[in-house]
Amino acid sequence: MPRLTPIDGYPTKTSDLQTDTEYILEGHIPLDGGPDRCVLHKNDHLQFLVRNLVQGFPERYVSQDASQPWLMFWTLQSFSTLQIAIDPDTKQRAIDTILQWQHPDGGFGGGPGQAAHLLPTYASVCSLAIVGRPGPGGGWDQINREKLYGWYMSLKQSDGSFIVSNYGEVDVRGIYCLLAVAHLLDLVTPELIDGTAAFITSCQTYEGGFSSASHPHIVDGVLAAQRPSLGEAHGGYTFCALASWVLLQPFMSADDDAPRVDVPRLLRWLVHMQGLEGELGGFKGRTNKLVDGCYSWWVGCAFALLEALGISPGASASGHAKEESHANEPTGNGWDDVDDSLFNRHALQEYILLAGQHRAGGLRDKPPKNPDAYHTSYCLSGLSAAQHRVCPSPTRREEVRAAWKGEDSMRATAFSEALCWAEESGGSHVVGSAANRVNATHPLFNLTMTHTEGIMAHFYKQSVPKRTPAARRSR
Repeated sequence: MPRLTPIDGYPTKTSDLQTDTEYILEGHIPLDGGPDRCVLHKNDHLQFLVRNLVQGFPERYVSQDASQPWLMFWTLQSFSTLQIAIDPDTKQRAIDTILQWQHPDGGFGGGPGQAAHLLPTYASVCSLAIVGRPGPGGGWDQINREKLYGWYMSLKQSDGSFIVSNYGEVDVRGIYCLLAVAHLLDLVTPELIDGTAAFITSCQTYEGGFSSASHPHIVDGVLAAQRPSLGEAHGGYTFCALASWVLLQPFMSADDDAPRVDVPRLLRWLVHMQGLEGELGGFKGRTNKLVDGCYSWWVGCAFALLEALGISPGASASGHAKEESHANEPTGNGWDDVDDSLFNRHALQEYILLAGQHRAGGLRDKPPKNPDAYHTSYCLSGLSAAQHRVCPSPTRREEVRAAWKGEDSMRATAFSEALCWAEESGGSHVVGSAANRVNATHPLFNLTMTHTEGIMAHFYKQSVPKRTPAARRSR
């Protein structure tokens, strides 16, 4: 049995809840340690997803009326991760439903007739990446990209950030959703991303993770470059900020005064978010909080994003990692003790398979909670992140860049950098039988590689070279 997390001898409501949670998790460890100890019940999850999609979501989802695109995306992406094909009729019904959410002034709302918002716009476009196609009624060509871009620019703030909707708040989740869609739909321009990287860095907290935003700090009537972060470090905000940072990297200056992320501090915070033995290796989203299955993706996938910054298993402080840490890097070589796993991929899979699955199908935060669409999607995506090592491949980048038709422009860079990610040969690690294997997902978009390549090839009007068996990256 796992060893419980020690306490300091002064029980509180927080420590009592932590202990109670660990006892519950311990009860989900099978006494039989045989080969069937960890099984992904794909058929149960399929039935759960089909019930929601075909019969409709249960009554408790009424509160999610403004999140209809998310319910669609979580369901469709769960099918994709589970390697389940969707029939043409269901795809068309989904397309027709999604297009009803498009706002006449650009973007997508949370439901028909609702105001456009950056988050449901991401969910809608990603859903169309899964079920859509070119041509009349296919969804892709019905996206009003001109109005979408104009709406994006109307949300841009003077500090490089974006509000999530007209008269809304600034939030790094919205910035990530905007940048992801802009890359998928060929909307990245210098004016769109101007100043955004600097804002992202202002959201990094003293712990190393990222908060939702930062406080505007005015000095002598001028917005100061240094501004305090708003709130504590959080797994969801950290993923969105880090993914945004990676998406912006190809367009950033290498000057000394360019914005920097404190990567060593970020890495330290991320590895401390994985639970100890008594927590079965699940991830938590904040310091001193309980583990939660959804952070299997939000935090678990962040390690793949770090690879794009040069922080990889066995890497030293040379190259891009050293450049990124800049003045905040500790003296000496702080990376000598980095081994071949920045997080425990085996333990994370066990948490999802032993504690995340519900007997009735679907996945959850943790027992004894019920399953829901959100946790089903992100537990499965987290399982994918733990099974597959997907990272930028120089070889794949060269292949995509060589196939580019047209001038070598910002568009070419956005296209090749987004599609250079590949699963490393020998990098997969599946706990349990081979039947537990799920599809690999793109760390930047949470879509399969096939769906990412399909929609980007269409909007960039390019052909994507066929993938060859992945080769190990040059270090």
